[in-house]
Amino acid sequence: MKAVLQLNGSYEPLSVIRMRDALTKITKGKALVIEDAGYEIYPGIFAPSVIKLVTYRNVPHRIQQASRKNILTRDGLRCMYCGHKFEARELTLDHIIPRSRGGRGDWSNLVSCCRADNHRKANMTPEEAGMKLIHRPLPATLSTSRWLLKQLGNDLNPDWGKYLWNSSEGDKRYAFN
Repeated sequence: MKAVLQLNGSYEPLSVIRMRDALTKITKGKALVIEDAGYEIYPGIFAPSVIKLVTYRNVPHRIQQASRKNILTRDGLRCMYCGHKFEARELTLDHIIPRSRGGRGDWSNLVSCCRADNHRKANMTPEEAGMKLIHRPLPATLSTSRWLLKQLGNDLNPDWGKYLWNSSEGDKRYAFN
């Protein structure tokens, strides 16, 4: 999938979308190409890298879902017990307080974990298993979605940095790298 950064009419980053969806918005006159990807998809037509919606879209703020992809992005593809970096397919999600003991599947109870450490921890708390978390995860806030979009954007295309939010002290509270 070729990814395209979608900006609001005010140049605020909204999301990362598929190339096909970006081309549809461009041809319908709903978006403009801000930057191209540097290659042609049809003679004389360059693939977009960044698009901007023609009109401002009011997007309500919402707290990001605690999905596998978001937890792994937050944790920087690292096991929160041993600290080693893995590929996404090699990591599991671990409930700090096991579900069988009432642990919830939310931001503050889920961490990325390698299979070996997840197996070693089993149905225990980290303290009972003699394991220590590298970082205790924080609950999600409204700025979590901004931080996740920034991380995803930087991973997919470093040239998008000028369109994504600048680094701030608030961002560092989510960084586990």
